[in-house]
Amino acid sequence: MVIEDVVKSGKIDFTGIPSNYYLLGLLSAFENRFQAVADNAMKEISWKQFFAVICVSMCKEPPTLRELSDILGSSHQNVKQILLKLEKKDFIRVETDPSDKRKQRVVLTDRCRAFCAKNDAMSRQLMGTMFAGIPEADIQTTIQTITNIEKNLRGLEEPCERQ
Repeated sequence: MVIEDVVKSGKIDFTGIPSNYYLLGLLSAFENRFQAVADNAMKEISWKQFFAVICVSMCKEPPTLRELSDILGSSHQNVKQILLKLEKKDFIRVETDPSDKRKQRVVLTDRCRAFCAKNDAMSRQLMGTMFAGIPEADIQTTIQTITNIEKNLRGLEEPCERQ
């Protein structure tokens, strides 16, 4: 069921919910729905694993675990678990940085690159379907809004007190 159907069903009362709360809930529900679709489409790896692969591939040089954690917006421990699963599947390998032996860098394997090439058309089709009929200006506005929310979120590094 899509969120629009949930709203129209009348099973949940959204009356009086501020738009910022609604947006946050919408983003969370969307992430869950998208992850289920992407997990089903990828078969060999999960969406979270594929997102890590995408992020590694976009880096100008192989990232460290800390750098990748920052890019993914996830904890060191969570990213380490994702990387261990990718390593078991021979999608990545961790190599010592030649200029600083203390650093470990995440490198994509040939098997991973072949997987990405094989799934490129499917991935483009999925993205095309998801964004069909949505004007570029709306996408840019959404990007800017989420970027601004994230900037504000950085100021909330200390947990709020519970009452």
